[in-house]
Amino acid sequence: MACPTQFICKALRSVGLVLFYYVFSIGITFYNKWLMKDFHFPLFMTLVHLVIIFCFSTLTRFAMQCWMGKPRVTLPWKVYLSKVAPTALATALDIGLSNWSFLFITISLYTMTKSSAVLFILFFSLVFKLEEPNPFLILVVLLITSGLFMFTLKSTQFNLEGFIMVLLASFIGGIRWTLTQVLMQKAELGLQNPIDTMYHLQPLMFLGLFPLFLLNEGLSVSTTEKLFRVSELSHLLYSLLTLSVGGMLAFGLGFSEFLLVSRTSSLTLSIAGIFKEVCTLLLAVEFMGDKMSTVNWLGFAVCLSGISLHIGLKTYYNKGKTHSDYALQKHSHFKLLF
Repeated sequence: MACPTQFICKALRSVGLVLFYYVFSIGITFYNKWLMKDFHFPLFMTLVHLVIIFCFSTLTRFAMQCWMGKPRVTLPWKVYLSKVAPTALATALDIGLSNWSFLFITISLYTMTKSSAVLFILFFSLVFKLEEPNPFLILVVLLITSGLFMFTLKSTQFNLEGFIMVLLASFIGGIRWTLTQVLMQKAELGLQNPIDTMYHLQPLMFLGLFPLFLLNEGLSVSTTEKLFRVSELSHLLYSLLTLSVGGMLAFGLGFSEFLLVSRTSSLTLSIAGIFKEVCTLLLAVEFMGDKMSTVNWLGFAVCLSGISLHIGLKTYYNKGKTHSDYALQKHSHFKLLF
């Protein structure tokens, strides 16, 4: 009886961790889209999220240090600026553009376009020699590209500006996750734990995104009645509360992904990510009024088959590898992690 009981407990734990991850991953997508309907300052929102994530990661590091009795890694300034800065800048632009696009496009188009990030991750992984070339990758590229084309074909809710923003974010995301994998696999840096990685990335991400915020939203934010020119204190508190909830969801997403990978595997996270995309589209159609034709759904299925093939290939070729390469494998569902 012990073996079946252990199997059931393990299965229930895995399901619970996946559902925990879904709450934050799907929740933050819909929450940010909802917030952008009335609060048209996505870059400012992202900056607030970065501050909140840094605070939570600092508290988590302190709790881990007290629990384990060992000091957490803190990089010296020279190493910090030379090794972490490129990853932080790419991450900031990826997240900033992704949130910005919510002003223009639907959740379904965002989800589908963002899934194309695997193409750019594959490209940069080959450039940095993190991925071994094989002929099946051509099929992966063809499936995802054709699926994206079918999804956007004759779409009644297509917006070119938002689409370009997400596509550019996906391109930068390819650089981001390739650099993140390199960063986390450098044992001498000691950033294998994602909490430590988040802690070190946030300040540089803030500094990297702040000039873009000043250029595009600085004047508007300083004069908006939702923040600095409020007529009632309750309006300001409401704005700060809604922004803070998004930041907590963003941190929860990173923490739930870390829990899922550490207690199960990166393959579980990848497979869960595929079903998450399906759930996101179904919810967007049902509750957000997104419209999808039969061709759009077929394109989505073709794209997911390409992503599934990529996951299967990585599982087959990387059987002997450890969890340290999980950052590259969670290609399509790290939209709003940091």
